[in-house]
Amino acid sequence: MKKDVKVLVDEFKGVFGVDEPQVFFAPGRINLIGEHTDYNGGYVFPCAISLGTYAVVSKRCDRELHLYSDNFKDNGLYQVLLDDLSFKKEDGWTNYVKGVFLYLQEMGYQLPYGLNILVYGNIPNGAGLSSSASLELLMGVVAKTIYGLEVSMIDLVKLGKKVENDYIGVNSGIMDQFAVGMGKENHAIQLDCNTLHYQLVPVNLKDEVILIMNTNKRRELADSKYNERFAETRQALKELQAHLDITTLADLTVEELETAKEYLSSDLLVKRARHAVSENERTIKAAELLKHGDVTGFGQLMKESHLSTEIDYQVTGKELDTLVHTAWGLDGVIGARMTGAGFGGCAIALVKKDCVEEVKQAIYNAYLEKIGYAPSFYLAEISDGASILMGDE
Repeated sequence: MKKDVKVLVDEFKGVFGVDEPQVFFAPGRINLIGEHTDYNGGYVFPCAISLGTYAVVSKRCDRELHLYSDNFKDNGLYQVLLDDLSFKKEDGWTNYVKGVFLYLQEMGYQLPYGLNILVYGNIPNGAGLSSSASLELLMGVVAKTIYGLEVSMIDLVKLGKKVENDYIGVNSGIMDQFAVGMGKENHAIQLDCNTLHYQLVPVNLKDEVILIMNTNKRRELADSKYNERFAETRQALKELQAHLDITTLADLTVEELETAKEYLSSDLLVKRARHAVSENERTIKAAELLKHGDVTGFGQLMKESHLSTEIDYQVTGKELDTLVHTAWGLDGVIGARMTGAGFGGCAIALVKKDCVEEVKQAIYNAYLEKIGYAPSFYLAEISDGASILMGDE
């Protein structure tokens, strides 16, 4: 799945007939812990990974964007006017590109000419590793660099979230874009989504690796169920605010919520709020454990996190549960949990290096027997955020 940059440049020349383009990369992300807390004002703990999205780019003399995906060659070349960047469902992946360029212009930035852009991603499609945020931040860095825009990475992060929420129509928080834009090699980001205050926390995995386990189930339900959970937690917050002086669910401790749960109108809302509150506490604790190199303690928090998403938030499903529950029973697995929105996508496991192949085989066999088709596995390195790889900065 990984492609050499030179191969991509050669393919770009074949499509556009242009020499000496610039090359950019934006990572995907995994969330080590802190799931569905971002839009509830809590902490998340993501990191950028070595899988991601590449762009090979050159300037044009007109005001058109010519867009080509090496992943969807059959779709051919899209031609888009910088003066007409309206959303069109049939334009597929290019809507993420159009949204970034539209909002940059609305912010007052001048984009005086068009671009040729070839895109290639090695993030498994539909896996929940944030391919959309990767593409959004990739385009932000492309525009910043090529047009010489005085725009900060934080502003590009916020712009990417705006594209996701307002242009595409998904009520996600800011975690994905923040991790993709602000990632640092061998560090996770403890991010307060309420204030955007963050700290980089070293992740020193000497004897362990992060194994990504892909259910290979597309997350067809994810957007609708994500919006459903968003609405449920908003309702829980509203009902609690009638009695408590809080701004977000993350303002509460588990003990405070237990005392206040009588104010909630249903057991369902209690469950949803309990996940948001308890997961926030786990995320705060996780950063402290990893600062002190306590990988084993972190592994236990991963297990508690998955059980909360499974039982209280109900966003896992049999595919993710099969991967994770199987992993828990294997020698060499320190912790495992779902990552991302859920309803398919991926789980992650912390695995001793010398046990990886045995762990993969055992999970593969159990999953194939129970689910009926095979999972996929990837080893993830924690990487830097979106940047230019080749060409003039």
